[in-house]
Amino acid sequence: MLTVIGAGFPRTGTSSMKAALERLGFGPCHHMFDVGSDRDRALRWAPLADRDVVPDWDAVFEGFRSAVDWPASFFWRELAAAYPEAKVVLTVRDPSAWFASMRTLIANGPARLQAERLAPEMAGLVQNMQTTRPLLERMIREGLGSDRPFGEVPDEKDSIAAFERHAATVKESLPPERLLVFDVREGWEPLCRFLGVHVPAGEPFPHLNDSKVMQQSIDRLMQGRTSGFRSTPPPDPFERASGGLRYSAS
Repeated sequence: MLTVIGAGFPRTGTSSMKAALERLGFGPCHHMFDVGSDRDRALRWAPLADRDVVPDWDAVFEGFRSAVDWPASFFWRELAAAYPEAKVVLTVRDPSAWFASMRTLIANGPARLQAERLAPEMAGLVQNMQTTRPLLERMIREGLGSDRPFGEVPDEKDSIAAFERHAATVKESLPPERLLVFDVREGWEPLCRFLGVHVPAGEPFPHLNDSKVMQQSIDRLMQGRTSGFRSTPPPDPFERASGGLRYSAS
């Protein structure tokens, strides 16, 4: 049963949120990485490409206590209704920086996987992507308002408008005692206060770079060094810059 629901779009610090929630005792935390690396998980999500499907959320999230990133956050409204006691965290960031990171995601994710010669070890990931592709297309179409082919970068202006519209809708739909609007650069304090847990003493907030996590995961698979996506970030993940978290758009 989910106790924390992430409502933020991908590339809003969801890798950081996954690590933070698991550190605070709300793990395992579901992330898109889990769909790419787990055949069974991909098969559980695939039927949700059909809007008429009524999912068994307990089965979809079996084994998880929290969830962030797409596909979970795409269904934030349904999950909030299914788990009325769960807290909801809307991760946010500068819209222009978010779009730049989304563009990187597409270049280093779907587009790269379709364009390059893949190592045999990539077979599972590619199969899972193909299995969930109709769902991914639905999320891009409905979430970003884009009808461009899968793997192409959507229109910047339309995407940013969708990003801002999504944030406004979440804020308007949930009571303040149930919703935290959170920029991961704020660190532990607001998140821990909202969840009613202590701040980990002497531990920095896990500022993970979503773009770097994705690129390193795909690089490892291209080199045949592992059998699937890392469901946890790679070593030395802390990416810092003056003023807070650095999100790479390159």
